[in-house]
Amino acid sequence: MQTMTVKKKDIRALTKEQLRDFFVNQGDKAFRGNQVYEWLWQKSAHKFEDMTNISMHTRQMLEDNFVINHIKVDHMQRSADGTVKNAVKLHDGLIVESVLIPTKTRTTACVSSQVGCSLDCKFCATARLKRMRNLNPDEIYDQVVAIDKESRLYYNHPLSNIVFMGMGEPLMNYNNVIKAIDKITSPEGLGMSPKRITVSTSGIPKIIKKMADDAVKFNLAVSLHSALDEVRTTIMPFNETFPLKDLKESLEYWYAKTKSKISYEYIVWDGINDSKKDIDALVAFCKYVPCKVNIIEYNPIDDGEFQQASSESLERYIQALEKNKIVVNVRRSRGKDIDAACGQLANKS
Repeated sequence: MQTMTVKKKDIRALTKEQLRDFFVNQGDKAFRGNQVYEWLWQKSAHKFEDMTNISMHTRQMLEDNFVINHIKVDHMQRSADGTVKNAVKLHDGLIVESVLIPTKTRTTACVSSQVGCSLDCKFCATARLKRMRNLNPDEIYDQVVAIDKESRLYYNHPLSNIVFMGMGEPLMNYNNVIKAIDKITSPEGLGMSPKRITVSTSGIPKIIKKMADDAVKFNLAVSLHSALDEVRTTIMPFNETFPLKDLKESLEYWYAKTKSKISYEYIVWDGINDSKKDIDALVAFCKYVPCKVNIIEYNPIDDGEFQQASSESLERYIQALEKNKIVVNVRRSRGKDIDAACGQLANKS
């Protein structure tokens, strides 16, 4: 007669209350659940045997009932500019990438939220990978823990900022992203300030409104790239489903509820969005809600369809924005030599 193997539950899918209840049902004390929870989140234990203040018998009982589906940094690359890229293997063998971006004053983790991406931006390497699944909260959390360790090892200080700008569209995995951020910001987790976290979206109006209703405390960035529907749809086809008027309305709603300024991520391409009409449209869009614009250097993804605009084109954008008292920064890309720059994450490893 065949014996059935029972699939063990991932212990990190349990809340602290569920862990406490589990121990009570096993005839143990509820506080044992608190101890295990601390090992899982504050101390990021990979194995039950690491939980040294818990008896061998209890650790074995946990081993019999649960698994810890921890990520593994499968491959790490270091750029000439100090950027670190991790190819992260998940428990089911799938791979995502995350990046450590250092500056003189801080280190930033760029983390992924999906395997592949739900959207279809033509200029982004990740969008060419089909979305295979959403990441679980613990898989997002683990990327941050791994980068924090690298920040301490290579730069002698803890991680200072987190951006959800890696693989995937975070708002298409909203519930898990929020749960991960709750753990990252909780005193029972990593205790980071939500003001040091930025979630970057291509613009899903319904979820932006939900974030406002949920009174989230982290920062919002929108990957805009054009304030003209006809142009934006050619480079980001999903714009047909979520047009700029809906995005504008959701951002006005966000600001009314949160009073939190929005960042627009904006790449300028040669012959695509570098005309006066494009510049005027962006200036007009920026007047709807308080914002700042980050003009991002483009990182080619091999096929030549998209090319970085001239420095003169960028200067015209900067002058027009500054003339209208809109804060503008130019972001130089880091980690290009290891395909770790914005838009380049594609699991080439």
